[in-house]
Amino acid sequence: MAETGITDKEILERLKNSSDKEAAFSLLVKKYQERLYWHIRKMVISHDDTDDILQNTFLKVWKALDNFRADSAMYTWLYRIATNETLTFLKSREKHKAFSVDDEESGIENRLKSDDGFNGTELQMKLQKFILLLPDKQRLIFNMKYFDEMKYEEIAEITGNSVGALKASYHHAVNKIKAMFKKEFL
Repeated sequence: MAETGITDKEILERLKNSSDKEAAFSLLVKKYQERLYWHIRKMVISHDDTDDILQNTFLKVWKALDNFRADSAMYTWLYRIATNETLTFLKSREKHKAFSVDDEESGIENRLKSDDGFNGTELQMKLQKFILLLPDKQRLIFNMKYFDEMKYEEIAEITGNSVGALKASYHHAVNKIKAMFKKEFL
């Protein structure tokens, strides 16, 4: 995460001041854009799609700033918007798909191999492929818990799901990934 040296509380105070709003928003973007970028990127893989979703996220944040009541932490609110934008994008992409699961698997593998940001081993490639084959919401929960090391309570606040539902979703995701590994290597 980019360190801006300013707290969320200070950013919020500056955002309330109309003469300082744009500068404060720039600080907010600088502070959170990298974390949000990687949160989105893990779901969509493509750098270009990630940039588009991130831009849409910050546009929504800018438009909704006056309505932010600080009932939740700033990063929780930002993650929620980024998550919703990502899921909307994935749903839209899903509607336009007209190919089989085998085509989807090879498409995912090709996207991973052509991704300049991915330089992992073959085993890491398989893991990423299997994660991408999970249903969107399971993949989201898995990424937030496993890679971002978020607590279930934080994920619940971001997604609006209960902790119990999140634990079940994570458990199912882990079991599906294990099953895919067994199928691949046995």
